[in-house]
Amino acid sequence: MTKMTMIEAINFTLQKEMERDNRVICLGEDIGKNGGVFRATDGLQALFGEKRVVDTPIAESAIVGTAVGMAARGLRPVAEIQFLGFIYEAMDQMAAQASRIRFRSAGTLTAPMVVRSPFGGGVRTPELHSDSLEGLFLHSPGMKVVMPSSPYDAKGLLAASIRDNDPVLFLEPMKLYRAFKEEVPEEDYLLEIGKANVLKEGEDLTVITYGPTVPLVKTVVEQFEKQEGLSIEIIDLRTIAPLDEDTIIASVQKTGRAVIVHEAVKTGGPGAEISALINEKALFHLSAPIIRVTGFDTPYPVPSVEDDWLPNAARISQGIHEVLSH
Repeated sequence: MTKMTMIEAINFTLQKEMERDNRVICLGEDIGKNGGVFRATDGLQALFGEKRVVDTPIAESAIVGTAVGMAARGLRPVAEIQFLGFIYEAMDQMAAQASRIRFRSAGTLTAPMVVRSPFGGGVRTPELHSDSLEGLFLHSPGMKVVMPSSPYDAKGLLAASIRDNDPVLFLEPMKLYRAFKEEVPEEDYLLEIGKANVLKEGEDLTVITYGPTVPLVKTVVEQFEKQEGLSIEIIDLRTIAPLDEDTIIASVQKTGRAVIVHEAVKTGGPGAEISALINEKALFHLSAPIIRVTGFDTPYPVPSVEDDWLPNAARISQGIHEVLSH
């Protein structure tokens, strides 16, 4: 066991997966000599050479398009998009090519590839650098969407994503990159894609979240329980595509109340899908309406006001109070 930050766990996993399988190739802007904007690929080009850690032009469509071709021909590329807000340039390659290639070829071709990208607020970046756009890819059948919330999860989920036989969008919360360290096994392990993690069991309320908001939710719930004497369950989804329906429904059937927390905008966001799922499969177990605590339906704001735009402790607490008041 070694204490690692999330960025260290990602770097470690990339190195181990490249050592394990020579089909794994990294490509992206500034990922080679510079080691990436956040140093996620630091040192990898020196270890594996320029043919396996490839510095690309500033062209997201070319990066992902090249990765699709590599994957279809037997490699396992890991493409980095420098910030998730730049993903629009590669939407065609992801949604119309990578996501559909198995269907289009009647199973004769697959795209075993990963697109890594940092996302999320709390780090004072300009517009298009913090956007939480994961909801866009819920409409792309065939694309898996994975979001770790800790170093341990980052290692197990990234290894599983690289070994998966279908395309995976692997989103890394920027504000958690170096936020804390935790013990991470150096030996090989995988975390199942599509399986949520019940971080804390409870009886009175379920809080469903993922990625960058997980540590904040844990803090708010701990304080809330001390003050109110309640028992609150926390689910870290880990992935939103596929969604772990069984864990969500079992929890809400037990507690009868649900609060959904994420940074993505509210309208058409992952919380809307989760809320619809609960209404379809657990409506008569609910004792109160479902509350969503999310980003607002606006472009990501300037740094000076992002604290009020993001789901913060006050807004999460208000949502919990509202659900419990029924």
